[in-house]
This record gives sequence, C-alpha cells and structure tokens, in this order.
Amino acid sequence: MPKVLLVEDNPAVWKIYHTLLLREGYQVDCAGDGEAALEKARQDPPDLVLLDLRMPKLDGLGFLRAYDVKHQHPQVKVVVFSNSENPDEVREATELGAVRYMVKYTATPKTMLALIRELLAPAG
Repeated sequence: MPKVLLVEDNPAVWKIYHTLLLREGYQVDCAGDGEAALEKARQDPPDLVLLDLRMPKLDGLGFLRAYDVKHQHPQVKVVVFSNSENPDEVREATELGAVRYMVKYTATPKTMLALIRELLAPAG
C-alpha cells in the first residue's frame, strides 16, 4: 500500500485530502509544517509527498532543499500543492525535484486524486 505524506497547515484542506486518500486505500501520514514533515520523511520515507509551500517553521521549498529529493530520495515523488502561482517558486520547486506543481484553487480533489493514482501506479 503506497504511503503519502500530506504536508499542509490549513485544517480544512488537510481534512479533505486526508479523508480522500484514506478512502482510496493509501497509508497517510500528516505534518502541519515543514520541520515535522522533514522529520517524518527521514524516519519513514513516503512514496509521495503532497506539499504545501507556505507553512510555519520551514516552508515547502525549505523542505525540498533539506530533504534533497532530487539527489538523495529520487524514488519519492513530490507534488507541490500551493496557492502561489509565482513562476520563480514553480521553477525552484521543479529544480528541487517536484514532479508536479498544482495550484490549490484551480485543482479539484478529483484531479488531484487522478494525479496521485497516476504517479503511484505500479510500473510495468
């Protein structure tokens, strides 16, 4: 069963995606800030990280820099899920290893779930 680390500080968004992912049969771990996410990801690496950018303590870009998905954890897929459409943040997140950048207010739970299914589908 694939494991998803949901990194989100907004309780309403957290609840929607936590419930949705559990219903789909994913193992879900959650963190409300980048520091907690970093600790959880290092202790028990997930298959996919659904990552907000703007969070307390350590933001999403800081998490990507510290966890070094691109070089140290290339098997972990990271989907940035943020309200920011700043092209510099999109570029930096991608350069740091995010496989997709989704804007919260334009993505629906249905489209996010389809993307997660696609990214976590067994190869072959």
